[in-house]
Amino acid sequence: MKAYDIVIIGGGPAGLAAAAAARKAGISSILVIERDEELGGILNQCIHNGFGLHTFQEELTGPEYAGRFIDIVKELGIETMLQTMVMQISPQKVVTAMNRVDGMMQIQAKAVILAMGCRERARGALNIPGYRPAGIFSAGTAQRLVNMEGYLPGREVVILGSGDIGLIMARRMTLEGARVKVVAELMPYSGGLKRNIVQCLDDYGIPLKLSHTVVNIKGKERVEGVTLAQVDENGKPVPGTEEEYSCDTLLLSVGLIPENELSREMGVQMDSVTAGPVVDESLGTSIPGVFACGNVLHVHDLVDYVSEEASRAGANAAKYVKGELAATGRHVDIHASDGVRYTVPRSIHVDQMEDTLTVRFRVGAVYQDCFVNVYFGQKKVMSRKKKVMAPGEMEQVVLQKKKLLEEAGMEQITIKIEKE
Repeated sequence: MKAYDIVIIGGGPAGLAAAAAARKAGISSILVIERDEELGGILNQCIHNGFGLHTFQEELTGPEYAGRFIDIVKELGIETMLQTMVMQISPQKVVTAMNRVDGMMQIQAKAVILAMGCRERARGALNIPGYRPAGIFSAGTAQRLVNMEGYLPGREVVILGSGDIGLIMARRMTLEGARVKVVAELMPYSGGLKRNIVQCLDDYGIPLKLSHTVVNIKGKERVEGVTLAQVDENGKPVPGTEEEYSCDTLLLSVGLIPENELSREMGVQMDSVTAGPVVDESLGTSIPGVFACGNVLHVHDLVDYVSEEASRAGANAAKYVKGELAATGRHVDIHASDGVRYTVPRSIHVDQMEDTLTVRFRVGAVYQDCFVNVYFGQKKVMSRKKKVMAPGEMEQVVLQKKKLLEEAGMEQITIKIEKE
């Protein structure tokens, strides 16, 4: 059985940044396992720009951003294993994997970093009536077909869901000569970044219909059209609001799900809201020596934040291997309340945290002219006014270690949205 200090599952932006940080922290025995034939993950098909403004202070495309980290990993001499599927990880951190060359293998790790990313929610989760004709794609599949394989999925397109991939594909399909007739969104607000709504829909005159969904798909062999209907506050179609759209393609951008089958099977405690692992300030899970970062932890809006988070996971995994990270001492829970859906991390070991800790979260609705308030116990210690907050954009607060140390008896931090 091969043995490594740190094994990283996933060679996308999170896995690469974690590997680089662990190597720079003094760990030489690192293995990155990636199931695809090349490193870079989903960024390889994201050929639009907008990446890297925080990390590299310049605007890059997805492949360029991934390329920067691939070069760093290669320069640092970090071992990678491509076209290798991880089948199982035991609580003792034994990784069972397989590929065509080596067959089935087992690898013992001192620390494991989960960086498997996320997947798209498929049509089967939506309960849309109709047959199963050709022409229905997830937005990410369509993106791969257009950007990497050179196929145009269709000529007349309806998009269900206004997540960032769906918005970007509305523009991409338009630029390739297709006609995008409408983007429908079940919720009364968009699930994507505001800048993507402006740059991908408004700039091309593509209508966005909020509180609408697909209630029927027409066609047996190929999609011939869809029926949209308005929905009420419970998400139920309103009779009499149906609209017919002829199209040959339906793209689904209806949410991303962290890829956590391996995490669940090994017994990691999961968060029911994020569908990712519950982590502490070091991004450590409920199993000592197992860390999580990137979209496998919670779905991010910017890849720059993925890299920043993954670097922390890599550095902390290195500390764990060197015996410098022990989840002991005073423990404080972070509670999400009043419009805050979740927080990452969910708890803090005060003695182990850095001088500052960034806590990221998403809100559950659109809020205007509200305050993000932070409470230590019952005491309000931080208040920040926000003109607008929406579920599509991640929010954050920064906690200071010295302030936590001053509140010796405090056991819970609460982050909530309030009017004043």
